[in-house]
Amino acid sequence: MIQRLAKAKVNLALHVIGQRGDGYHRIDTLAGFADVGDRLTFERSTNSEISLNLAGPFAGDLTQQGNIVLKAAGLLAEAADSKAGAAITLEKNLPVASGIGGGSADAAATLDGLRDLWELADQFPLKTLAAKLGADVAMCLVSAPLRATGIGEIVEPLHRARTFNALLVNPGVAMATPQVFTALASKTNPPIGELPENPFDPVFLAGLRNDLEAPARMLLPTIGEVLAAIANQKGCLLARMSGSGATCFGLFGSAEDTRAAHEAIVDKAPHWWSVPTEIGGTD
Repeated sequence: MIQRLAKAKVNLALHVIGQRGDGYHRIDTLAGFADVGDRLTFERSTNSEISLNLAGPFAGDLTQQGNIVLKAAGLLAEAADSKAGAAITLEKNLPVASGIGGGSADAAATLDGLRDLWELADQFPLKTLAAKLGADVAMCLVSAPLRATGIGEIVEPLHRARTFNALLVNPGVAMATPQVFTALASKTNPPIGELPENPFDPVFLAGLRNDLEAPARMLLPTIGEVLAAIANQKGCLLARMSGSGATCFGLFGSAEDTRAAHEAIVDKAPHWWSVPTEIGGTD
């Protein structure tokens, strides 16, 4: 049995710097990965069938048909010419369509987990398959501090980023990424530029932005309430939306302040999803 944690991807900054002729947007993003996420289990099946069992608090928001985990497994089986089969269980702990890369992380974890289950070579070209599954999947294969450009597929690991405490909060409403990009007023904005010694320095990050935050807030004003609730907590260094939303994050100076903020927000809005976590660095 093989297990993988599909870590939540948090866009600490996301600049939209252009749009290609095929409609895809060019981005410049700094992303970190939290120590919370979906859990996947992979076991060999008795035949060549690939099956998927859905579990966890957000399993009800998914369907078998068109599930990206099955798509990733099928692509890998075809590329490896494997008939080994697999029984996959996805414990869905992250909200669906929430701007923290849940589906992309699940796909990346599936590629990585099945490579081990089927005993494929470590050099097997997972990145090529990742590109067929979505722009964020390449980032989630790395699952460590990074800067991504292009449409998200050009990934540069960050070796000097430090770990910090964070709070993830989602108001319980799914956001459709295409709608947010459509509502974006300017498709061409300045890139992030040169990075400091610690790219995850909250002071540096505060000078950056998420260009998708304004259109997402226009489509879903509750995001503004979430951001305000986070920013008003003791010890909050930065509050921002991740990806295309609606999950927002707060960076805090200590684990104690993070837990206290979590408790305060759960008390204020018990229907919101709130999780204290750490976003791992390379320190």
